[in-house]
Amino acid sequence: MRVSDEHQVLFVHIPKNAGSTVDAIFDDEVPDSRRVGNRARHVRYKGLVRTEPGLVDYWSFSFVRNPWARMVSWYVMMAKIFEQYDAGRPYSVGKVDKFPHVWEPVRPFVGDFETFVTGAPDAIRRFGRPQYDWLVLEDGREVDFVGRVENFAHDIDVVRKRLGLPPAEVVPRNRSSHAHYSEYYTDHTRERVADLFAVDIETWGYTFDRPD
Repeated sequence: MRVSDEHQVLFVHIPKNAGSTVDAIFDDEVPDSRRVGNRARHVRYKGLVRTEPGLVDYWSFSFVRNPWARMVSWYVMMAKIFEQYDAGRPYSVGKVDKFPHVWEPVRPFVGDFETFVTGAPDAIRRFGRPQYDWLVLEDGREVDFVGRVENFAHDIDVVRKRLGLPPAEVVPRNRSSHAHYSEYYTDHTRERVADLFAVDIETWGYTFDRPD
């Protein structure tokens, strides 16, 4: 998450949705960029407003992503972290050992994609939480602007304008390299994701697509 008090802008960071790229824009180009207290980077909108009630009056935004693509991105990242950890790669060893309570519960589910999709969302809440849950307050109020990762180049300029920044070509950071998301799915795992993220699919009209 990031805040600009000068521009009264609040960014709600949903995991695996180009949030590191948005954070970097704030940190590199917005002089008064800050976090909300000591809250974690992926706190939901309601949690941020509970911590600082005045943020309810700020222009708030976030980015969402196709749920089937997002689940593949989750899996690829987690599998890579543990593969590198087991190989003794310093970055992954440091990451896992610093927060073992966050990472180690994931290990049983990274052997293959089907195991991850069928097991991880029930065992670890963050993998099964709909994106919509990040974006709504208890009274039903939603963030003011929802961009899409699939339309990032256009939608990030809406944010930049609000922050008083000029348009710019911005490419999402930390993109994982893998085949098209549809190639990971069976009928069972496809329906599993559809059930988990039904509210996201209905709210933003996402569909399961295959490359032409």
